[in-house]
Amino acid sequence: MIFYFTGTGNSLYAAYRIAEAQSDRVLSIAKLMDLRQDSYRYELRENELLGFVFPVFAWGPPQIVVEFIERLEVSEKPEEGVKAGSARDPYVFSLCTCGNEEGNTSQIMRKALSKRGVVLDGAFSVRMPNNYIVGFDVDPKDLEVAKLKAADLLLSEINKTIGLKKRNVNLTIPGRLPAVRTALINPLFNTFALNTRHFRVDDSCTSCGICEKICPVHSIKVADGEKPVWGKDCTQCLGCINRCPAHAIQFGKRTGKKGRYHHPDLDRMEREVNAHETAE
Repeated sequence: MIFYFTGTGNSLYAAYRIAEAQSDRVLSIAKLMDLRQDSYRYELRENELLGFVFPVFAWGPPQIVVEFIERLEVSEKPEEGVKAGSARDPYVFSLCTCGNEEGNTSQIMRKALSKRGVVLDGAFSVRMPNNYIVGFDVDPKDLEVAKLKAADLLLSEINKTIGLKKRNVNLTIPGRLPAVRTALINPLFNTFALNTRHFRVDDSCTSCGICEKICPVHSIKVADGEKPVWGKDCTQCLGCINRCPAHAIQFGKRTGKKGRYHHPDLDRMEREVNAHETAE
């Protein structure tokens, strides 16, 4: 069971690759949080993984991921002939995707899971193309292609590690001053950036409604023939900006001349994941 959160598809791709290799299933954290339950209870199948895949936001995990874990309750169905309560704990891993480095993201995940009585066996981080165009621009095309190729190779190695259930693994990219960056910048980001104040739309908007459809917290509404209107909630995934086919959505004055990015296989992956969820 692999829980994922994604804005522009990098983390969905990583989760998809692992689920495919490990014959496991993926579940969207955003869709589960739509249920607004006080707790989320799951029973793992025999030999099933427990994984969390998500992007790094300001050197930490997205707040929605932490909030989901705070409500998560997981038990393992014991193997046949094994007394209840004596089954081996599942293999637990986290994987974060980042444009460059993760800071102490994996440490935050380790602590959050520990509070739920879950031990993190493997922590991984994977560099993928940048999408946070509020602070940066997208990567040049050649760097984007290089990052995707390198990510594929690394995900193959991560799949080997997960398949062997190697424990006490920490293959992360903390970068410079990880503790300082995570401790100082991430709380400020979660306090002041998770809002929609600076989003706007220009005259190139076609009212296609894609932004409303993909917003993980349903903060965007598009009436027939009208431009999108934002509510208050936001995860700062920037899916609305990056996936607008007209490049009509902007964030203040910072994004007008910047590029846009989403994973090249995002549409296909979403169709397949949605079809699988419907089938279940």
